Amino acid sequence: MSHLQVRGIGKRFGAFVALDAIDLDVQKGEFVVLLGPSGCGKTTLLRTLAGLEMQDQGQIIHAGRDISRLPPAQRDYGIVFQSYALFPNLNVGQNVAYGLNNKRQGREAFRQRVDEMLALVGLPGTENKYPAQLSGGQQQRIALARALATRPDLLFLDEPLSALDAIERVRLRTEIRKLQQRLGVTTVMVTHDQEEALSMADRIVVMRSGRIQQMGDPQTIYHRPANDFVADFIGRGNLIQGEASAADTIVHHGLSLQCDATLQPGKAYRFYLRPEDIRLLDPLEATHNSLLATVDKQEFLGAFTLVTLNPLHTGMPALVAQFSSNYLDGRPIEIGSRVRIGLPKERLHPMQEAA
Repeated sequence: MSHLQVRGIGKRFGAFVALDAIDLDVQKGEFVVLLGPSGCGKTTLLRTLAGLEMQDQGQIIHAGRDISRLPPAQRDYGIVFQSYALFPNLNVGQNVAYGLNNKRQGREAFRQRVDEMLALVGLPGTENKYPAQLSGGQQQRIALARALATRPDLLFLDEPLSALDAIERVRLRTEIRKLQQRLGVTTVMVTHDQEEALSMADRIVVMRSGRIQQMGDPQTIYHRPANDFVADFIGRGNLIQGEASAADTIVHHGLSLQCDATLQPGKAYRFYLRPEDIRLLDPLEATHNSLLATVDKQEFLGAFTLVTLNPLHTGMPALVAQFSSNYLDGRPIEIGSRVRIGLPKERLHPMQEAA
């Protein structure tokens, strides 16, 4: 049995459907990320799990116990908010110990637990400072320490990194993931940031308009999107569509492309190829899934370069490829030059549906 089960959860705000029959299973020790654009229902789902919003219908089971109608205080979780939600009039030690006040422990046990939590998040010796004296990243670490101080069975993270600068976000997301793995705490996090989801999650739940579009590990979500929405939302890509001419081949604007699937001849299929999957070939290497194209545009983005390519096949839309900038140092390509590119068979997976 799953550690956390969500069955048929629905929630409306007037005529607006925030959650539409959500089913979700979270395993013990798993790190699940709810990913989607603003208004997709991800935060509402998290707040429903926490008891901060009451669902209109459906059931929530945690560790075999029905918590669907229990108030937050009777649910076993810690939570970290985007805005830190630290008490400005309390020092760091008092903030971390706040949730311990309901526990029947002596002052020495409180102090030891606070010290333990501050060491855990890399901020030992800060117990007498106040939130205003800390950076945003430090405040979020204190919020995390407070959430974990009571040894909760579940950890909920609501956009915990969105208020931080880019460098601090990368640093803290790594720390949070390492901490979660070390403690083994079952975690559900909300974010709209695709990079955060891909780098932190065991499993990603992509949401749109109150419904789950796809669930899977980061590699599956990225390379095998279920539909157009997931493909577009999770990163750049090239839409390739055509009719199957054989069990493993489609015809895309007159070009035969082999793919990694068993197809039904005569049926139309859609594929999504990531820019980094396009390969630069020797001009004379006329193999399967290769074609000639002219270079239309280049965008240098530091570690990599985006190259827009216009295939010579009549009617075939432009493709966007991504190459390592170091790789291109040895293979200079200029605007207007002709190149041969390969579309790897193993990266062409048909999408299940059109969104």
